[in-house]
Amino acid sequence: MILHSLSILNYKNIREAELTFSDNLNCFVGLNGQGKTNLLDAIYLLSFTKSAFNSIDGQNITHGEDIALVRGIYLPDDTTVPQEETMVSCGLKKGVKKQFRLNQTDYKRLIDHIGLIPLVMVSPEDSELIAEGSDERRRFLNVVIAQQDRVYLDNLTTYNALLKQRNALLKQYADASDIPWDLFEVLEMQMVPLAEYIYQKRTEFIGLFIPIFQSVYDDISGGNESVSLRYISQLQDRDLTQAYLNTRARDLILGWTSQGVHKDELEMLLDGYPLKRVGSQGQQKTYLLAMKLAQALYLSLSPDLPIPRFPDLPSTPILLLDDIFDKLDTERVERIIRLVQSDRFGQIFITDTDRQHLTQLLGNTDAKIFYVEKGTIQ
Repeated sequence: MILHSLSILNYKNIREAELTFSDNLNCFVGLNGQGKTNLLDAIYLLSFTKSAFNSIDGQNITHGEDIALVRGIYLPDDTTVPQEETMVSCGLKKGVKKQFRLNQTDYKRLIDHIGLIPLVMVSPEDSELIAEGSDERRRFLNVVIAQQDRVYLDNLTTYNALLKQRNALLKQYADASDIPWDLFEVLEMQMVPLAEYIYQKRTEFIGLFIPIFQSVYDDISGGNESVSLRYISQLQDRDLTQAYLNTRARDLILGWTSQGVHKDELEMLLDGYPLKRVGSQGQQKTYLLAMKLAQALYLSLSPDLPIPRFPDLPSTPILLLDDIFDKLDTERVERIIRLVQSDRFGQIFITDTDRQHLTQLLGNTDAKIFYVEKGTIQ
């Protein structure tokens, strides 16, 4: 999909904006703290129904205002299909449930929108994939797979709800003498097939994703290092039904469920060693960029990727690149620019603090450039 135009009212520090974009490359230039990232976040909101940085909707409304509105007009990126507009809007009001619409129709479930407008965002916060715990790396898996597989998203949502119920039971009966094991059995019988589906889809994803990721990393690094990913799951070596049964007593002591796909890990490797331990700042940033750019390629329809796509619409992901040049040498930056400007990628939004620097990088590229200052965009 192509984001043709964007309207913003009272979203973070952007009080009002009416913008029309290039189908190819759009650049936002301005000093730090002026609203460049907030603009990208408004675009992110229309794909994922929530902010990339703050899930509390009321806190994303401009200070002193009661409502906010973000609305985007999208066109198909396939010129062989009718160029019918798709309108997506999100209305926020303090103390009220947000209103999310597709072509004037409210969604009954927000998760039904995920995957309609595939999008990949690259930002400094991606460093959490390396620095933080396994939750962040599972989130990466989920965000990619859920944009293609509605069943995966539904199963993951249901699994997490059941997991929450099981953990609540563990806390409730931690000190009880008479424990209703039948309630645990009912929950576990529902959780097992969901977990098995999630495990299967994560395994399939990693198998397809690794060669794409390695190819992108080589393009950026010049082939100077080797990278890989290792998916680790408890379901690789145990029957989950039996594992739940065997660990109930221990889980009561712990107060949480120790078995299942919510404990999965994605190990990030550089030259066969953990990236966090051996990678320089530049190598770590290259690794993360390669993962995100590979994610965009994976989500694209391609004969090289035999993936059943949801929804059945030809669509190349929108790519948001926020402050990607820091800590990278000149050669790697130039390779990244050449890569994202190739026909392998679709519409791109990029931020930088220095117009002259951006102009030098982009060369004679036909880009639309916006200047951002104190939430005002020109």
